[in-house]
Amino acid sequence: MLKPILLVEDNPKDLELTLLALARSNLANEVVVVRDGVEAIDYLFCQGEFTDRPRGNPAVVLLDLKLPKIDGLEVLEKIKAEHDLQSVPVVILTSSREEKDLLRGYSLGVNAYVVKPVDFLEFMQAIQELGVFWAVLNEPPPGSARLSKHGR
Repeated sequence: MLKPILLVEDNPKDLELTLLALARSNLANEVVVVRDGVEAIDYLFCQGEFTDRPRGNPAVVLLDLKLPKIDGLEVLEKIKAEHDLQSVPVVILTSSREEKDLLRGYSLGVNAYVVKPVDFLEFMQAIQELGVFWAVLNEPPPGSARLSKHGR
């Protein structure tokens, strides 16, 4: 069974473009969309409205930085602090070119930091390549696919 891609994005335009780009990649992975940091945490920790979701970690988390409720860096920090989620690849996908965000993301253990291209075609190509790399080509650490003690 293929692991889903978790897309954490609150901007409707960026969300639509990202979903379109992933669809054009012909990935078979389901894309789960959450629109704020609290929903992302709830999904990853199988709580709140996601208590009954199918267990297992996503193939990759595509994470925007500027999110309502809890920002992307806080979400990243919570992911990397949880033993059962540490091996989940996280790609920050943001419009922020601020050096402090970049440095903080890498210090927290982000796997990649991608600034969203302004150009439509560049944006589409970047998302397609990200989706294929992280959902298909990347080899996760041995044992990361197994269920954890929490059922994830």
